[in-house]
Amino acid sequence: MKFAHFAHVWGKAGMSPAQRYEQLWRELQIADEVGFDYGFCVEHHFTPDESWMSAPNIYVTAATARTRRMRFGGMGHIVPLHHPLRLAEEIALTDQISGGRVEVGLVSGILPSYFGPFGVDFESRREVALEFVRLLKTIYTDESAFSFSGKHYNFDNVKLSINPIQRPHPPLWIETRDPETLEFCAKEGINTGYFMLFPRSQAKIRYAKYLADWKAAGWTHKPRIAYSTVVYIDKTDGLALDKALDDAGMAYRGFFRGAKNDAELEKMKNALADLHEKRGDPDSAVVIRNILDKEYLLEHDLIFVGSAETVARKLKACAIDGLFNTFMGEFNFGNLAEEDVMQSISLFGHEVMPELRDFETF
Repeated sequence: MKFAHFAHVWGKAGMSPAQRYEQLWRELQIADEVGFDYGFCVEHHFTPDESWMSAPNIYVTAATARTRRMRFGGMGHIVPLHHPLRLAEEIALTDQISGGRVEVGLVSGILPSYFGPFGVDFESRREVALEFVRLLKTIYTDESAFSFSGKHYNFDNVKLSINPIQRPHPPLWIETRDPETLEFCAKEGINTGYFMLFPRSQAKIRYAKYLADWKAAGWTHKPRIAYSTVVYIDKTDGLALDKALDDAGMAYRGFFRGAKNDAELEKMKNALADLHEKRGDPDSAVVIRNILDKEYLLEHDLIFVGSAETVARKLKACAIDGLFNTFMGEFNFGNLAEEDVMQSISLFGHEVMPELRDFETF
């Protein structure tokens, strides 16, 4: 297995954005020291009461300047919100600055509220994002120039100033559970993953097909399939639960921003759950209805809170159940004290990762 520090970069009461980012760099320095493989962040916009991360390439540049070995990336860039050439230039430049430590996560975006202020069409977002993958592979050429003709992108005789260090391009990721997109990822050699909302029992079936398609496409290396949720480690289960369970249970409260009271919150959760049910995903709807129920999350191993021994055991079982070989843990959530966050990261690196490092789910 491989392991990532994952960050929404939640806003913190009493902290300025500058202070929050200084704290994030301290987290990543510890993660780097104890052997984490990756650091990933989101791209969110217009959410001052939730995430303070809107520019993944800036995060990557700053993170790699403060660490020695971890690889970093956005998970992911909301492709339709960027001019494709500008995004390709920034990725290439960031890879050069970092010494080739960039991972490239790409997403189409799920919130219409991000698209309106940018004046970008929401309905075409998925086909735009997938076409960008093919464009990106064309852009990074050693030829004198490239041309590309597609439905959404058309360029003639263009040459970037620099290419990335990693050739033909840095590793690509598209976190998705959509069957058609997974077929695309397998064909194109793109890593994938999913969030705790998607039940692991269903994921195992869906990603088994992705692995079969990957093999059929002729790829000789194994892909990365990631799983993401919050995690807190302490010296004992009791200490971990006392310090972090309440915060872990409310970690994703920010997804329902704007709810002024419990009634509004319940209405928003039910509306999102109803949407998943209409899409034929009733199991995810159940998780959504319980996403702020700490006991439900703990009982169903949708969050990992406990001693290193407990978390390693649960994480291994979940990797088997959910067919993932990369864990993206979010360590800084809620109102956890900084010393507890740093201790949790250190304990995870020293005591959980060694137990699972040589474990293979597929």
